[in-house]
Amino acid sequence: MEPTAQDLAYDVFSKQCPSRGTLEHVTGRWGALTLGALHDGTFRFNELRRRVDGVSEKMLSQTLHALERDGLVHREAQPTNPPRVDYQLTPLGREITERLMNLIHFVEGRMDGVLEARERYDSAPAGGR
Repeated sequence: MEPTAQDLAYDVFSKQCPSRGTLEHVTGRWGALTLGALHDGTFRFNELRRRVDGVSEKMLSQTLHALERDGLVHREAQPTNPPRVDYQLTPLGREITERLMNLIHFVEGRMDGVLEARERYDSAPAGGR
């Protein structure tokens, strides 16, 4: 049985709840895409940047820092010259990303319906909305 909001110590609907920030990091565009990319394995920064098409270096860096701070991503710096830094999901990050991947695959599988709905909406007279 799933816990109810009353059973939980945290309430994402409360503006002061710390879970809001983590939810934002996980479900924001770059967070979700970064976690999804890391679902496939361990990546170096530039490999991730190529995998998450369109993300800037600055945004990817900020995203990785936030996910690392939340305990979802592990950053490992190798003492080589030049330095090598690898990123991978932590056990908690993997658990969250499994659920996220289910949502991603669900959305991808329903895109025909979404695109049809967008077309109907965009072609409707403005007053009819």
